[in-house]
Amino acid sequence: MELFGDRASAGAVLAEALLGCHDETVSCWPGGTHPADPLRPDPDEELHLLARGIRLRVLHAHAARHQPAARAHLERLTAAGAEVRTMAEPFGALTVVDRTVGFLPHPAVADGAVRVREEATVAFLHRVFEQAWERAEPFEGPGDGPVRDELHRTILSLLSEGVRDETIARRLGMSLRTCRRHIADIFKDLGAESRFQAGYLTGRRGGPVSERPPRDH
Repeated sequence: MELFGDRASAGAVLAEALLGCHDETVSCWPGGTHPADPLRPDPDEELHLLARGIRLRVLHAHAARHQPAARAHLERLTAAGAEVRTMAEPFGALTVVDRTVGFLPHPAVADGAVRVREEATVAFLHRVFEQAWERAEPFEGPGDGPVRDELHRTILSLLSEGVRDETIARRLGMSLRTCRRHIADIFKDLGAESRFQAGYLTGRRGGPVSERPPRDH
């Protein structure tokens, strides 16, 4: 494991790995936007990978579907051949290149990165991505109904645990205003006027929405 404590060196080692990619790159981004990030391939690098015939899979938060800049970026990726899926709460930031090298956030430096090359650890990171990928919704798939249901299930679960609105918004990669709009929609769907009442009504009805059936693959 190697630590790179500044944006320049972190970006350089990621660019080097991407340049040498022969097969596939997978990335997970819990935030709904696409800011400059030492762990995140530059949009031009992503398009270059696709142009070289590299398989690119990207996992984002559902919130990206409703943020114009993020959605436009994901639309460009899918148009170029990338596979994009979203889920309510991705597990964390990650990039794995060719199942041989992984990149994680630096534990202490916001602009840094950790490069992992140990075979068993990289295999574990890739498996974590695959498990999340199987549960995620295709970005180019059916309408937002299943996405909205899963998002509301997640928010209601977090509310029932006493998590603050600000924390929920941060974990789901959305603005506080958007988060509170979803909460208002959940209360309206349940006919509730408070978190306590929402939890009570959810218990009586067995949940705000039915569980989604397993994805066929």
